[in-house]
Amino acid sequence: MNHNDILIYPTYFPSISHYIAMIHAEKVTFEVEDTFQKQTNRNRMYIYSPNGIQMLNISVKHDNANEQFKDIKIDNQYNWQKNHFKSLEAAYKNSPFYEYFVDDLRPLFEKKHEFMLDLNFEIFELVNDALGISIPFEKTTEYFHEVSNKTDFRYLVNGKKDTTQIEPYTQVFDDKHGFINNLSILDLLFNEGRYAVDYLKQHSL
Repeated sequence: MNHNDILIYPTYFPSISHYIAMIHAEKVTFEVEDTFQKQTNRNRMYIYSPNGIQMLNISVKHDNANEQFKDIKIDNQYNWQKNHFKSLEAAYKNSPFYEYFVDDLRPLFEKKHEFMLDLNFEIFELVNDALGISIPFEKTTEYFHEVSNKTDFRYLVNGKKDTTQIEPYTQVFDDKHGFINNLSILDLLFNEGRYAVDYLKQHSL
């Protein structure tokens, strides 16, 4: 099996473990032919708020059990953009690199996206730009339950199955709640800036 060739989900501001997997890969293939499953990081992320861990979730329109994720639309009647941006500000405005990156992120929260998958891909490009890295990728054209020619990191989309433990770095509220493991890549970015890339490269899954 080629460990450098990975299969992974595009998620909403991916977890740090997602980026550890991708930064070590020679080839990244994104799964886009799956059916939608609730309660995964496809449409949620975890950040370190003043009160500890906080989940930011995007409501989606979900009509039937076999609906493909690529067809899932964001429910924009809830002003999730404003809520999420305010939450990020409350969590990270005192972090070392918030001011440095926030203007690049802001436009994402000022426009309405129709499809969740499109938003996730836009976020992927945005985060890569912030990190100063390029991750070439392909997309799947059909769904396979089992894959033999790639390392299957699709399980990382489900926080309960992702048991990755990472080395502590300084977080804004760690004097209150201690180190919180494997949050969204934004936590690492706002706290470590471009050093985040070296941090990611020092870990393996």
